[in-house]
Amino acid sequence: MTFDAQTYRSESRASWDRAAAGWTSRRSAMQRDAAAVSEWLVEAIEPQPGHVVLEVAAGLGDTGLLAADRVGPEGQVILTDGADAMVAAAAEHAKAQGAGNVHARQMEAEWLDQGTATVDGVLCRWGYMLLADPEAALREARRVLKPGGRIALAAWDPIEVNPWIGVVLQALQAEGIAPLPDPAVPGMFSLAAPGHVEELLSAAGFGEVVRASVDFAFRAASLDAWWDHMTTVSISLGAAVKELSPARHYALRDAVDAGYAPFLDVDGSVRLPARALVAAAEA
Repeated sequence: MTFDAQTYRSESRASWDRAAAGWTSRRSAMQRDAAAVSEWLVEAIEPQPGHVVLEVAAGLGDTGLLAADRVGPEGQVILTDGADAMVAAAAEHAKAQGAGNVHARQMEAEWLDQGTATVDGVLCRWGYMLLADPEAALREARRVLKPGGRIALAAWDPIEVNPWIGVVLQALQAEGIAPLPDPAVPGMFSLAAPGHVEELLSAAGFGEVVRASVDFAFRAASLDAWWDHMTTVSISLGAAVKELSPARHYALRDAVDAGYAPFLDVDGSVRLPARALVAAAEA
């Protein structure tokens, strides 16, 4: 089937609008576990007092909010996302945090509504991998950055080193519910191939490209708690499970629980390894 970029963009935006409430309800746990990734990204753009930082495909904006203290009241952080519901949630959170130098705007990553050479840093945690045209989005990021400005992004390393989601995806495949993600189309592992991120950044005009990995873990009180989390934040998983008969649902859960067994603690809590691909470059 031919990939239809326009249809994909429309469906993706609608999916993230639907996902906003679930992500908001799980915000604290997500940011607790993924803090090391956000911290790496913020450090990589080297924010200074007075800087303007743009977060692309920001979702709830937690990574951009980390930069707010670094740029100070004379600086500015702009949280952007294509989904209106995510923008509204990010704005509400920034307000609750008392971050007066943070603003949220609806903006598409592939065509940023931002002046040329007007920002000092661009952040994007787990966003470019989901775009129909990540190279176009990176060219836009390069356009809005001032000379010498920096970009930092996160995607996912391969499925084999991410059992937190790999177990579920492999169980969905084994049960005949969904195929494994195709790395040739937008998705979690579309940027995972060695050298791919570096090539995209270089093609977009960036230099001094650095790529690394950040290991961390997602934690939950139990397998049931983790399953509830996953079906809440993942629109696709939640929809797929909803369509299953009780028997197939139980079979899927049995397969998932068996895959997660090596990561269970004696008290029933679960600690699931994750590895983010991170990269930074200079405009």
